Amino acid sequence: MRLDKFLKVSRIIKRRTVANDACDADHVKVNGRPAKASYDVKVGDLLEIAFGERALKVRVLDVRDYTAKADAANLYEVIS
Repeated sequence: MRLDKFLKVSRIIKRRTVANDACDADHVKVNGRPAKASYDVKVGDLLEIAFGERALKVRVLDVRDYTAKADAANLYEVIS
């Protein structure tokens, strides 16, 4: 699954266009490297998302095309 779609489906970022813009601005890293929106997310990947002064690190636990809002947090594990 594309990185921008995963960020939207997991509800880390609310809209796919915003996720796409964040990737273009190098605010998203996968396994320590800046990633494009088209990166293919795999289970076990370590994502780092910069939200201004704050940064969020998560590990991908599952990749699904669709998930209910209540189950979205089960797709990843927050590291810091």
